[in-house]
Amino acid sequence: MSKQLEKIKQLIEKREKARLGGGEKAIEKQHARGKYTARERIDMLLDEGSFEEYDMFKLHRCTNFGMEKKQYLGDGVVTGSGTIDGRLVFVFAQDFTVNGGSLSETMAQKICKVMDMAMKMGAPVIGINDSGGARIQEGICALAGFAEIFERNILASGVIPQISGIFGPCAGGAVYSPALTDFTLMMENTSYMFLTGPKVVKTVTGEDIDQEHLGGASVHSTKSGVTHFTASTEEEAMQMIRTLLSYIPSNNMEVAPRKKCEDPIDRLEDSLNEIIPENPNEAYNMYKVISAIVDDGEFFEVQPKFAKNIIVGFARFNGQSVGIVANQPSCYAGVLDVNASRKGARFVRFCDAFNIPIVSLVDVPGFLPGTGQEYNAVILHGAKLLYAYGEATVPKITVTLRKSYGGSHIVMGCKQLRADLNYAWPSAEIAVMGASGAVAVLCAKEAKEKKEAGEDMQAFLAEKEEEYTEMFANPYQAAKYGYIDDVIEPRNTRFRICRGLAQLSTKRESLPAKKHGNIPM
Repeated sequence: MSKQLEKIKQLIEKREKARLGGGEKAIEKQHARGKYTARERIDMLLDEGSFEEYDMFKLHRCTNFGMEKKQYLGDGVVTGSGTIDGRLVFVFAQDFTVNGGSLSETMAQKICKVMDMAMKMGAPVIGINDSGGARIQEGICALAGFAEIFERNILASGVIPQISGIFGPCAGGAVYSPALTDFTLMMENTSYMFLTGPKVVKTVTGEDIDQEHLGGASVHSTKSGVTHFTASTEEEAMQMIRTLLSYIPSNNMEVAPRKKCEDPIDRLEDSLNEIIPENPNEAYNMYKVISAIVDDGEFFEVQPKFAKNIIVGFARFNGQSVGIVANQPSCYAGVLDVNASRKGARFVRFCDAFNIPIVSLVDVPGFLPGTGQEYNAVILHGAKLLYAYGEATVPKITVTLRKSYGGSHIVMGCKQLRADLNYAWPSAEIAVMGASGAVAVLCAKEAKEKKEAGEDMQAFLAEKEEEYTEMFANPYQAAKYGYIDDVIEPRNTRFRICRGLAQLSTKRESLPAKKHGNIPM
């Protein structure tokens, strides 16, 4: 055998060794936990045969605590590029079979390299996290590695989409990278995220809690809002990431990919003419409205288990990707609270950053009252939603279905926050407050006089409520001032939105020159 062939044989052997990561026993352990390896995950995520790996032969340089004897090719992370539905993406997947996926200086360098390349190429970056955290043996160098990654997360924010998949442990400083990305997905039962683990919590606070209840997928998808999606299998998780990417552009200079649409834009949906209940306090399901108006009834919801009183997610109108923000009357009557406000604000800002038009479906009676909300800074969080809508320069279409009262009317994409097209159904009630509240304020003196005179105060108030409703609880007062562009028949909603988006496709709007705004935090 010639020297050249020997070298080629050596290369092939090294590649085979690198692909084994921490070795066959470690791979078997990973499978026994119900988890796939880093390379198996990448193969599931990317188009078949498209993966190009970088830095396969990279090794760590640490000699502390006998680490020189624990050398593995690739050093615990698989990095490279590939395609999803033919579109370029960059990806890194931490390999738990190598030193528990712990992050070293050289591992951080590998991750930073693909992030830098993603920025140069204007392509999304997807991180698959499965790591025990910083490699303690490397001390400050591992921490510096994390900080290098975080800086790139920050610089890439709003330039390229960043998606994090949590497929195992993610603790300590490691959680900040997913938190800085646009979307986070967690695996049910096998993944967790927290800054401090159960043992530290027990030592410091005395609280006895396990990993799942401290930072599992169920906690972060329902209570904290840290994660946007959860999946029960890794196959499902990869499909969700692929679906998500189909709605968003590769970078902030592109528009979202269009899909061929077979659903007629002028399709009438007669059910919408009767969906609003006669009783103004009766609930209905906003999901029915969304599925009735979007292409083929397909809606990809973001954070479906968190702050259910507001619905956010992606859909298409005539093949064009849009972000939908909608109040949900069947959950807390659709009121806005702390969590709903920050959920909506973050989604609106993402859409604005990546040129995705925003369609708002409004039925909001107000903000949730009480000390629980005020002490948790509902003012600031409500201002976030207000800020996000006011700042957004993408096409914005708002449709008011029923209630739109007071401050909540303003923060849900009103005309004064530069919404381009504002429509209302005939059932819309656009006012400072509901009839009963308004009459209680406006007619308090008269009601008191009636009571003192021995007359029926309740009958008087009911009469005044009826008058107020007749006068103000309709869309025509707002239309009179031009705050509503048109009052539309509910069944025509799909057509009006499709035509509006076509009209707004050439929209150009800029913000005053500044370094950046100071969003209420």
